[in-house]
Amino acid sequence: MTKKEIEQLLTAVRSGALEVGDALEQIQEMPYKDLEYAKVDYHRELRNGFPEVIYSPGKSLEQIQGIVADMLKRTKGNILASRADEQVYAAIRELTGDAVYYKDARSVVVKRQEYPVSEDYIAVVTAGTSDIPVAEEAAVTAMVMGNAVRRLYDVGVAGIHRLLDNVEVINRARVIIVVAGMEGALASVVGGLTDKPVIAVPTSIGYGANFGGISALLGMLTSCASGIGVVNIDNGFGAACMASKINQL
Repeated sequence: MTKKEIEQLLTAVRSGALEVGDALEQIQEMPYKDLEYAKVDYHRELRNGFPEVIYSPGKSLEQIQGIVADMLKRTKGNILASRADEQVYAAIRELTGDAVYYKDARSVVVKRQEYPVSEDYIAVVTAGTSDIPVAEEAAVTAMVMGNAVRRLYDVGVAGIHRLLDNVEVINRARVIIVVAGMEGALASVVGGLTDKPVIAVPTSIGYGANFGGISALLGMLTSCASGIGVVNIDNGFGAACMASKINQL
């Protein structure tokens, strides 16, 4: 339940449109709903600024359906299931026709509200095309959390002119998410071109010495450019959460 919904609840009680007992019943279930296999946290948006997200791996389709069904009943905003495959999408689609599957992002969104369009956008930048799945996870997550997003893909340091041709897109952003594998150099370059905060996402894309993203992670952590924060390998979701908090300050 959001702050706005709580205010509406109180207004309804004061005006007599809602009985006190009915309001108490709703308030009792505000913190979380115990489904036995999951305790769905409905206070998370109040605490953190965005609602709980369903992490799909490790959950059965029945468990995912149960969580989504409860969220459909108790919330009005968009619902996000991350790291989801087509089976998860089909299971959620059985519950609502509002489900949309973003294949590259591996994300299912129950889209009940339109994504925002704003000049205060988050830029999502990739070094290569192979980094797009992680970038799309970040982009979709950011949009679900109420942010406008601009994508700038395949502008890595192997052809630096592609990035330099798009510096204006980067500098107009409020926050920049840079997604890169190999040695992860793109984050340093972007960090040296802008005064905006940069969130670097190392990916597991690369040849043997990339060590599944460790070389990119270490390269980003040791960047000589200032103003760069780094999240875990392939963690587009975490980057979007951080970017959203900065963008909505």
